[in-house]
Amino acid sequence: MTVSRRTRTLLTTTAAALLLSVAGPGLAAAAGGGATAAAPAAVREIRAPAFNAGGVWYLFQTNATVRVDLTQDGAGRLFGTVSSGNTVGTLREGSVDGNNIYFIVGWNHGPVGRYTGVRGPDGRLSGTTFDLTNPSSQATWRTDRTF
Repeated sequence: MTVSRRTRTLLTTTAAALLLSVAGPGLAAAAGGGATAAAPAAVREIRAPAFNAGGVWYLFQTNATVRVDLTQDGAGRLFGTVSSGNTVGTLREGSVDGNNIYFIVGWNHGPVGRYTGVRGPDGRLSGTTFDLTNPSSQATWRTDRTF
């Protein structure tokens, strides 16, 4: 079977159009030789954990001292428990992303605390927390331990 030159051209043109429609405007601009660059897609960059928050440590809130007992997996996800006096809580979710830490604690007496923080140049963590069930209940926190 022989394929005519016109059929080959039509197939090549159709394949190129399909490729450009699937690849998006970035490839189309590059293929067309245009001087304009395609806008990058909005992508959330996930950074490897820069520290391990695992172990037992204390965070000092403006209104309480919290004992933290965490494990951290290779992806930076956090698991564990916390306590403050007779009050205990379990991490519902949490992670370390670069130098940032984030976790949510479900406390046994009802509040749900959201903790966010960052590791400073001195290696200590500090941040803020608030009660998801009562957002006006807020506090700052810090650690003495370095990470």
